[in-house]
Amino acid sequence: MKIGEASRVSGVSARSLRHYEDEGLIVPGRFDNGFRDYCQSTIDRVLVIRSLLESGLPVRLIRDVLPQLTGGHDAGADAVCGEFLHEVESYRDRLAARIAHLSEQQAALDAYLRQARRTGS
Repeated sequence: MKIGEASRVSGVSARSLRHYEDEGLIVPGRFDNGFRDYCQSTIDRVLVIRSLLESGLPVRLIRDVLPQLTGGHDAGADAVCGEFLHEVESYRDRLAARIAHLSEQQAALDAYLRQARRTGS
């Protein structure tokens, strides 16, 4: 399928598809006229990429681990998977710290609002 249809099917913009290709995350086929040709396995890979990017993982790590997540395996799979798991855990920990900080801020604002409503009534 051409890039427009691939964009529609995957929910990823044509610009993002081109970016994924530039980053080496996908390698679409080419028609004789040079247009990109996206097969279903490439669309499936795009969906994995999108999910990983939305979770905040860096492109560098996604590029390294993507072969293991989409069915291809190479000699460094164990090391990559170990690094990937460490990176995911680290990201999760940073996210948990941010959530805790935001929860504290929310609690402080709630306390302020309760106090303001008591004194303002």
